[in-house]
Amino acid sequence: MSHHGFGAALPVDDGRPRLPGSLHGNRRLSQWLAIHPEGRVTVTPGKVELGQGILTALAQIAAEELDVALERVRLQPAATPDSPDEGVTSGSLSVQHSGGALRHACADARRVFIGVCSQRSGVPPEAIRVEDGRFLAPDGREVGSYWALAGAELLETEASPDAKPKPAAERAVAGRSVPRLDLPDKVFGAARYVHDLRLPGMLHARVARPPARRARLLALREGGPPLPGGARVVRDGAFLAVLAETEWHAEAAAARLAARAEWEAEDSLPEQAALEAWLDDAAARGERGAVEERGEAPDGGARRIARRFVRPFLAHASIGTCCAVARWRGDAVEVWTHSQGPYNLRADIAKTLRCEPELVVVRHAEGAGCYGHNGADDVALEAVLIARAAEGRPVRLVWSRAEELGWAPLSPAMLVDVEAAVDARGDLLGWRSHIVSNGHSSRPGRAPEPALLAASMLAEPFAERPAINPPMAAGGGAPRNAVPIYRVPSLRVETTRLLDMPIRASALRGLGATLNVWAIESVMDELAALAGSDPLDYRLRHLEDPRAAEVLRRVAAMAGWADRPRREGTGFGLGMARYKNTGAYAAVLAEVEAAERVRCRRLWVAGDVGEAVNPDGVANQLEGGAVHGASVALLEEARFDRRAVTSTAWEDYPILRFSDVPEVRVELVARPDAPPLGAGEASMAPTIAAVAGAIHDALGVRPRRLPFTPDNLAAAMDEATP
Repeated sequence: MSHHGFGAALPVDDGRPRLPGSLHGNRRLSQWLAIHPEGRVTVTPGKVELGQGILTALAQIAAEELDVALERVRLQPAATPDSPDEGVTSGSLSVQHSGGALRHACADARRVFIGVCSQRSGVPPEAIRVEDGRFLAPDGREVGSYWALAGAELLETEASPDAKPKPAAERAVAGRSVPRLDLPDKVFGAARYVHDLRLPGMLHARVARPPARRARLLALREGGPPLPGGARVVRDGAFLAVLAETEWHAEAAAARLAARAEWEAEDSLPEQAALEAWLDDAAARGERGAVEERGEAPDGGARRIARRFVRPFLAHASIGTCCAVARWRGDAVEVWTHSQGPYNLRADIAKTLRCEPELVVVRHAEGAGCYGHNGADDVALEAVLIARAAEGRPVRLVWSRAEELGWAPLSPAMLVDVEAAVDARGDLLGWRSHIVSNGHSSRPGRAPEPALLAASMLAEPFAERPAINPPMAAGGGAPRNAVPIYRVPSLRVETTRLLDMPIRASALRGLGATLNVWAIESVMDELAALAGSDPLDYRLRHLEDPRAAEVLRRVAAMAGWADRPRREGTGFGLGMARYKNTGAYAAVLAEVEAAERVRCRRLWVAGDVGEAVNPDGVANQLEGGAVHGASVALLEEARFDRRAVTSTAWEDYPILRFSDVPEVRVELVARPDAPPLGAGEASMAPTIAAVAGAIHDALGVRPRRLPFTPDNLAAAMDEATP
C-alpha cells in the first residue's frame, strides 16, 4: 500500500529496483530534466516553491551532479501532466525526496551523456571529466559537450539504480551558501506571483459567502439596481459569485449580491469560552487508537505528575491572500494556482466536475508563502467553477483578508493529557499521553470525495468529511512528535480523532508537534525541578541519540546557558525535538521579558539537518520557523461565535509585528556526509516550548494554554494558587 500525497508516496515493494525518493515512481529521466543546445538545463521537479527556497537548493543539486554552472540551470514550475507527480510539497521533505531523486537523475544523465561521448571519441568514460558542460579528455581536449548531444533524446530512458552521485567530499556547489534564485524578482517587484498573471480578455470574480458555517440559501431577492459595471451572477446551489470586467466592479457587485441573498443560518460552532469542555465532550464520540506502546507500567512506588495542555484553533494567516486564474477551452479547464500539490488538486477538481483528470491542467505559480493547507486549493476550484460561465475567457479570483482568515482551513484545537512517572533519583520510568484533536489533513486528493470548500455548496453537493491524520509512517498528524525522544522504559501514547468538525481543519506548520513538543518539554522541565537537576543536564541524561544531545549542547554554548544572567522579569527556557522523530533536529533557547505582556527578546537555534545543500537557506528556514513559533506562542488564536469565525482581520487575529520580532541567532551542526533533512518545520515547536520554559523562569508560572497572553497566564497563576 502507498500513502501517496503525504509529502511523497511512501516506499512500497513493487518489484522494481529501488530508486531514491520520488524518482522511484517517476522513473524517466526526461521527466526531471532537459538539456538544450544553447547551453541551458531545465529542471522540472514536482515540488513547488512556497517561499522556502527549494528552487535554489534543487538547482544547486542539479548543477553539482551535471558539472555545469549554476547560472545555466532553470527550474520550471510544476504542472500536470508535464512534471513528475511528487505528491504534496509538505512535511519538510522536498530536499529529502525531490532532492534525492534529482541528485540521482542528474548523476545518471551525466553517466549517459559521458557514455555516448566515450563511444564517439574513443576516450574511456572514466577518463572524461566535465567542466561546465564540456567533456574533456585527459590531455585537455574537448571531445564533446551536453549541448552538442542535446538533440539525441538521450534522456528518454528509465533511470538506472547503478548511477552514483558524487560523494560529499567532491561537492563544490551543493553545501555552499548561494543567493536565493527567486528573491531578486520578489525584492524588486517583478511580476512573479499568480496574483500578477494577466491573460488577454481576463475577467474578475468574487464570491458572496454565507453568514454562517452551516447555512441554507433560501432565495436571491429580485429587483433593485443592476449590479455595477454589468457584472453577472454565477450560481450553483449555495455557491454564489459574480463576474465583472474590472476588479473594482467585482468587489462592489459581490457586496450587493450578498445583501440580496436570504440565508437560514444555524448555530453549529462550540462556545469559544468552553472550547476545552467541547474537546472533552467530542472525544467521547471520537475514534480512539494507540500510537505506540511498550514496557510494563511503573509500580505504585513511582512518583507521578499529570498535566494537561490546550491549544486553540490557529489560522495560516498568509500575508498575501489566495488567488487563482482559470480558463475553460471546450470540455477542458486550465488553472494557475499556488497549490502545494498540483496532482492532488487536479484529482479533486476532476471529482467535483465529475470528469476525467486528464481534462484538468493545473499549473503552479508562486503565491503567498504558506506552511500548511491554506485556501490556495479552495480558491482554485472556485475560479474553475466561475470560469465555466465565462465563455472561454480567463477568470481571476482573489480572496479578501476576511475570507483568508475566516474561510481557509484552520489548524485544529487540541488538548493532550500527560502523565509521567519517575524513580527516587528522578529518572523517567513511564510516560502516558492522550491527544484529543480533529485530524490534521483535509488536503485534496486523499479521499474518494473532494475536500474543497465549494464542493459542499453545489446544487449536487459532496459531503464534508472529518479531517484525517496522515499515517505515522508519514509523520502522523495529531500525534506528530507525541512519542518522547527521551529514554523511557514504559510508554503508552494514544490519540482520539474527533469526528465532530464544526470548523474545517487541516495542516499547519508542524501539525500536532506544536502541542506535543511543548507538552513534553514542559513536563521535562518540571521533572528536572523535581529531581533538583538543571533542565539541560536532565535532558542530556535521558538522551541516547548523540545528534539530539549535540544540538542541545550547541545551543547552550551559543546562549551561555550556564552563565545566563538573573534579572527580574527576565527568563530563559529550552526546547528541543527531532521533527517527526525522523527529520531534522532543532534545539532552541529563548529569552523573554515579562512586563504588562510577555515579549520574546532573543532566540538561539541550533540545527542538524544532515547535509545542508544551501546553508544560508537552511538558516533562513530555522529562523523563520522560530519567529513563527514565537508568534503562535504569544499571540495567535482564531476567534469564533456560534456561527462563524470572527477573527477575520489583523486586529482580531494578531501576529508578531516587526517591532516585536526577537533577535535570532542560528548555528548548524555540519554533517555533509549525512542524508539531508528538511528544515522548514523543525524549529517552530521547540520555540514554543522554549518560550513556555522562559515564562516559568521569569514569572514562576507554567503555561498550560496557548497563546501565552496575559489573560491565560493570569488564569494559570490562579490555578496554581492553593
